[in-house]
Amino acid sequence: MSTAPTLTSLSCHDREPAGSQPRLTILSETRQAAPFVVQGLPQTEADDLGVPTVHRTVVDAANFDHAATTPALRTVHETVRRIQSTYGSVHRGAGYASRLTTGWFEQARDEVGRFVGARADDEVIFTRNTTDSLALLAHCLPADTLVFTWASAHHAALLAWPDRDTVRLPVPKSAVDAARLLRDALEASPATHRLVVLTGACNVTGEIWPIRELATVAHDLGARVVVDGAQLVPHRHVDLDDLGADWIAFSGHKAYAPYGAGALVGRRDWLDAASPYLPAGGATAAVTARHTHWQVGPARHEGGTPNAVGAIALASACATLAGHGRSIEAHEAALHARLRRGLGRIPGVQLVHALGADRPNVGVVTFTVDGYDTSLVSQVLSDEHGIAVRDGRFCAHLLCDAVIGEGRGAIRASIGLSTQTHHVDRLVDGVRTLVEDGPWLDYAHTDGVGWSAVGDPRDLSEPRPW
Repeated sequence: MSTAPTLTSLSCHDREPAGSQPRLTILSETRQAAPFVVQGLPQTEADDLGVPTVHRTVVDAANFDHAATTPALRTVHETVRRIQSTYGSVHRGAGYASRLTTGWFEQARDEVGRFVGARADDEVIFTRNTTDSLALLAHCLPADTLVFTWASAHHAALLAWPDRDTVRLPVPKSAVDAARLLRDALEASPATHRLVVLTGACNVTGEIWPIRELATVAHDLGARVVVDGAQLVPHRHVDLDDLGADWIAFSGHKAYAPYGAGALVGRRDWLDAASPYLPAGGATAAVTARHTHWQVGPARHEGGTPNAVGAIALASACATLAGHGRSIEAHEAALHARLRRGLGRIPGVQLVHALGADRPNVGVVTFTVDGYDTSLVSQVLSDEHGIAVRDGRFCAHLLCDAVIGEGRGAIRASIGLSTQTHHVDRLVDGVRTLVEDGPWLDYAHTDGVGWSAVGDPRDLSEPRPW
């Protein structure tokens, strides 16, 4: 891979030979394409979003940033709208609204548990997100626990654990290498309690890790397993027993319920033995002048007024995704194959892998473009084609150093329910156009701001939504 140039400005050049027809029609007034709907798949609130381009057109948004966050499902939006009129305090309230909200909150706990195959004795604890869930589990570890994680993990799964009690394994080169590294590390590091932190699907490349195989290694050597399921849960059927996991952590905002809730689901013994994560009202069973008696079960770690709306929204998303699992997987697999094939045929485009190109994937294609800064590529795709991708190092700096290059990043295109076939074709065409002809406009770079199109004709200001 060639090193991207350090530029403060980039000049465009002649785009069209004399007498040729322009590739894009420049309109004096904006227009929006009709939304494209895939029958049989759940729809999101962002499916009708129009994006203004520098060509003075408005195109339907091509969302390839699902790995960062997802728009709300329409079913989830409707759920939230419905419960707002009867929202009340959760638990301990005698009023009608409180009783309704409390009932739905606890039913949401059951729904979320079913979604990931919670066992009869497992706990479902509502948190803010995956990061919060893993921090909660880290808080609950017995004092002599030794934690094993990989340098390839997302920072949330890499940094939650005490440094002195963590064995950080190097970035594996393959699934077989990952299993070997784990077995060797566990055999060399005895401890009373041991926890292995597994990535469900890599947030940089989308590759699905060999969770079951690694969990078997861990359990054979007496260790427990937690799975970072943030990137896996929205795209694949998940069952704790099938995975061989003791716990799984995931986020609503990556599963089409961006209302501030996530969950930690799994074994209760370490959770019930630990001090409360949030020592406050709701976590207490009784408080006397001399002693505080804490609850057991989820309430022990859900102190304060919980995000009932977020929890119910997450349950609504889980129910919708569970009802369309096979269709979602088939849809995303077809788009992923089309995108990977299209980008792979463009000279100068390098596809990024960690465990290997043949690994199952949740719908992510990560790439670099020779000679171009990654943030410039993402800005051109947005400004000129209405395409949203993510660029950078994706909160996985050690993995990026290993598979892309020291200090370097990439462009990540992540597929989800808002992504359609014509969006894939638009992304491939946009990258090919950039490689062959360069950007349509000049772009200037400002420190702390990034790239911007010189002479951008758009007014992107919007009034506050409140």
